[in-house]
Amino acid sequence: MPKVRRQNIPPALFQHLLDRIQSRRISADQLTLLARWLDTEPEVPEGEWYKRFSRMTVCGEGELIKTFLLPGQQPKGKRVA
Repeated sequence: MPKVRRQNIPPALFQHLLDRIQSRRISADQLTLLARWLDTEPEVPEGEWYKRFSRMTVCGEGELIKTFLLPGQQPKGKRVA
């Protein structure tokens, strides 16, 4: 199983993630929780996956984070711990 990539993110994807953080007003405390989770070098499925936090959901595919959802938005894929 791949681990979430933290470096060498494709520039267009990186900009998309920054746009979602801003447009969905993802708070610094939620981003801190994400950073702490990433520090554990989590393994994720090859396909679509998601990780729920208290006020956001991180969605990814394989080693890449693809977007951030707000509560009430439905993720696709396998839930990861």
